[in-house]
Amino acid sequence: MAKIVIDARELRTTTGRYIERLLYYLQELDNKNNYIVLLKPKDLEGWIPSNKNFSSVPCSYKEFSFREQISLFRQLRELKPDLVHFAMVQQPIGYMGRVITTMHDLTTVRFKNPSKNWLIFSIKQFVYIWVNRIVAHKSREIITPSEFVKEDIAKFTRINSRKIAVTYEGADKIKDESEPIDNLAGSHFIMYTGRPQPHKNLERLIEAYSEIKKDYPGLKLVLSGKKDILYKRIEKEVQANGINDVIFPGFVSEAQLKWLYENCLAYIFPSLSEGFGLPGIEAMVHGAPVISSSYTCLPEIYGDAAEYFDPLDVKNMSETILKVIKSPRIRKDLIEKGYRQQKKYSWRKMAEQTLEIYNRNIG
Repeated sequence: MAKIVIDARELRTTTGRYIERLLYYLQELDNKNNYIVLLKPKDLEGWIPSNKNFSSVPCSYKEFSFREQISLFRQLRELKPDLVHFAMVQQPIGYMGRVITTMHDLTTVRFKNPSKNWLIFSIKQFVYIWVNRIVAHKSREIITPSEFVKEDIAKFTRINSRKIAVTYEGADKIKDESEPIDNLAGSHFIMYTGRPQPHKNLERLIEAYSEIKKDYPGLKLVLSGKKDILYKRIEKEVQANGINDVIFPGFVSEAQLKWLYENCLAYIFPSLSEGFGLPGIEAMVHGAPVISSSYTCLPEIYGDAAEYFDPLDVKNMSETILKVIKSPRIRKDLIEKGYRQQKKYSWRKMAEQTLEIYNRNIG
């Protein structure tokens, strides 16, 4: 019986679905090992283990901080685990126990965040690049969500790709009953949901949408996601440029997201950089035709179940979207292919593969 520590400090962030699903299914799969889950103090009451072999402990050390490097290092030494799984790259680089690290992608290495102070972010990005390389070399094994990321990390960090295991993610059908969004019932709309960071490429999507409106004047574009400083900036630009019918509903509930997927003409994913592309798979689960960027991992994950465009070519993007939404035959074909494609992915299978990785590194 081994003691495994899982760093779940990111549980309630935008990337938290991965760690939440991993913990959920590990509790069903493993009654042999003992697990200690590191959580931010504010998340302790919100995560209650269902397996007696799982327990949680507070970990108040912020990611990419000196306290993470010093205090979390000490906490791990005191816990004396047989294995630590860091679900993100950030970790005490001086900790030399047995470590497994999930590296989701290299997006933060390659893109700036305009909502942050440029100088501070540039310094942090430089450190982040260094941490990625150190972590890749010191971890016993790396987990990635796609073959694309596996090869990308192997080249970037100069490690052997045989050290990297791919565990595809999954998407569950939303169980809540669909709840319509105000002023959208009966409308024709295309949609995107998620963060508005620069690599998501929303400015070009809006530009393509303004071209589509010339041929499809009744169409609306829904961009859902928490209204942070970047979304507010994009909304102001849309208003300043006089682009009509771009809807910013802000954060939507699971029930509202389900309704959007079920009622949109298409889900559009214009991203320049992804590790897995979870929203497109979620859209397929709920019967939305997917129109996607052809960059990074997306063709690998979506296969023939999406219509692709060059995300840097606004004309190609607008023409591809228009072709799909004006053709019931193409939309029906994409929906059917999407149902088949999403069945290839399973959170439970991801957890099973992760458990295999644990076992071979503690044996």
